[in-house]
Amino acid sequence: MNDLKREILILKNPRKAKDLQRFFKTGKGEYGEGDLFLGITVPQQRELVKRYFDKLNLKEIQKLLDSEFHEERLIGLLILVKRFEKNLYEREKIFKFYLKNSKKVNNWDLVDLTAPNIVGNFLLDNDRHILSKLCKSKNLWKRRISIVSTYSFIRQNQFKYTIEISRNLLRDKEDLIHKAVGWMLREIGKRDVETLRKFLDENLLEIHNTTLRYSIEKMSLEERKNYLMRKRKLRSKQ
Repeated sequence: MNDLKREILILKNPRKAKDLQRFFKTGKGEYGEGDLFLGITVPQQRELVKRYFDKLNLKEIQKLLDSEFHEERLIGLLILVKRFEKNLYEREKIFKFYLKNSKKVNNWDLVDLTAPNIVGNFLLDNDRHILSKLCKSKNLWKRRISIVSTYSFIRQNQFKYTIEISRNLLRDKEDLIHKAVGWMLREIGKRDVETLRKFLDENLLEIHNTTLRYSIEKMSLEERKNYLMRKRKLRSKQ
């Protein structure tokens, strides 16, 4: 653990850190308020993960997740992903550990790089009711975990849970949720456009404009224009 910490400090870049704090919206009232950065790139972090994933126990990983620095939390989470991939018998423990620390998975990149690989992959063969609980959470990041985790199901052409959670999140007030839902719907559409069309046709009035635009990105220009026009007409009748 001390060796990893030393390498992290060697890699820190204060100028890059300032850029990252702006990019990840860490100002007052923004979604990443108060988050601190060291200025370490994701490829540099992944290189550390490769060398240290089998050298730390869960107590040491917990210290990384408890860190005030974004990169240290991501390194801890990516170590969990690597351990999950490598050790079949440790998967349930890692899944529970991840959920226990879900409040530490507190930015969109932390969620997107880890939730499908741990939560989604574990739930492929297990009871998925936890996703319904997460999508009703008051915590933004838990709600994002609930929808992004279903990417693992989509890759297996299983769309039921993505559709269900998307429907539950249609009225969410957070733009990061609108984008995540739209992203997952777009992924469904790349595999089964009829399922996407059915969802949009049934929920067009309620669906947020951001979600709609993300979800139809891979459709033809004509079909995109058609959905946007229909959406405007529905809005104008309210």
